[in-house]
Amino acid sequence: IPTLPQQIGIISSPTAAALRDILQVLKRRFASIPIIIYPTLVQGNQAPIELCDAINIANTRAECDILILARGGGSLEDLWCFNDETLARTIVASDIPIVTGIGHEVDYTIADFAASLRAATPSSAAEICSPDKTEWIKQLNSLQTHMLNLIQSQLQSFKIKLSQLQSRIQHPRDKIHNNIQKIDQLEFRMTLLIKQQLSLYGEKLSHLAKSL
Repeated sequence: IPTLPQQIGIISSPTAAALRDILQVLKRRFASIPIIIYPTLVQGNQAPIELCDAINIANTRAECDILILARGGGSLEDLWCFNDETLARTIVASDIPIVTGIGHEVDYTIADFAASLRAATPSSAAEICSPDKTEWIKQLNSLQTHMLNLIQSQLQSFKIKLSQLQSRIQHPRDKIHNNIQKIDQLEFRMTLLIKQQLSLYGEKLSHLAKSL
């Protein structure tokens, strides 16, 4: 059963109260999901043939993600068309998942056992096949809040790293100033060494002159 169907197909009588109940539930839960109705008989000898044709047409068109096979309550004879063997085999062979909502909660037919899932009533089938828009909005809002918190946390982390890098990076002007100071210190030391060497050579020269 798809979590968020793109299109829902309903196989039922166009004049049945069950169809109105299904449409009301789908509108209340998630009105933006498109709906396609495959009108058929849901009672009598001709009903199994039309139900099979509707299932085959839906599979040929492949325009729905899920199908609801529905009929309101009735007597055992009224629901007997849903015990047809050909209908059961057609339901099993369907590539599209089929949810049945046939009769009341106590009613069971062979179609229910052949389907992907059985619902107690047509309205229950509509609830199973449609997501709850309110719940989805809550989840989306929660995810949005969580995502914003993560983004803010990442931004704060990046700001801290940037601040650390800025403290480590020296401004070019300061670096030039420091290099000038180093050059001045080296120049002073070199001048001092030259003077010391000249003084030493002067003493040696004076000593040699006296000896000569």
